[in-house]
Amino acid sequence: MTTRQKLRSEETRNAILSAAGRLFAERGFHTVTMREIAKEAGRSHTTIYIYFKDKEEPLHELSTPPLQEMKRQFEDIASREGLSPEGQLKEMSQEFIRFCLRHKNMYTVIFVTKGTSVEEKEPALAINKLRFELFGLIQRQVQRCLGLQDDDRRLLTCGRIYFYTLHGIVSTYAQSEEPLTDLLSRLESTFEETVEVLLLGFKQKLNGR
Repeated sequence: MTTRQKLRSEETRNAILSAAGRLFAERGFHTVTMREIAKEAGRSHTTIYIYFKDKEEPLHELSTPPLQEMKRQFEDIASREGLSPEGQLKEMSQEFIRFCLRHKNMYTVIFVTKGTSVEEKEPALAINKLRFELFGLIQRQVQRCLGLQDDDRRLLTCGRIYFYTLHGIVSTYAQSEEPLTDLLSRLESTFEETVEVLLLGFKQKLNGR
């Protein structure tokens, strides 16, 4: 393949990915067809199958890089010395909120679409493995804050409640037109207090109060 052909092939691939991202974000993954993606990209419905066998493949390529980036950021925060477990959890939570709101047009595609239960040991999609790893990093910080053992069944419940709360915050502001810097400046202290209130509630519940 010549250099020119390689460039055209890459342009076509990128056009299909961009079109898939737009349609997934606007209409949802499940309603979009491969034919519609091809049309949006300005390519024939046969051309798209040269690059992707089904629409799960562009979903994977669109979602994997941001999920990997988020995982690296979580791991960096978790390895910082001088931060308490509570401080690390706050940093990770703030980063999750900032990250999701920066990618709010693709938030559902990246973090939710084709999702499965975290109790599924071998997820079929690689993106779900990455999602589970992100959940695991958050849950580990919650565990450190609460002093729970690995085999304590309450750990998964607390982790889920915590993750639900983060997703709830993101969903609340995903449609906001307020600049992200202004929104975070206005609400950052509220987000921090949310972490404190959740942990306090968990501890009281675990202590039977």
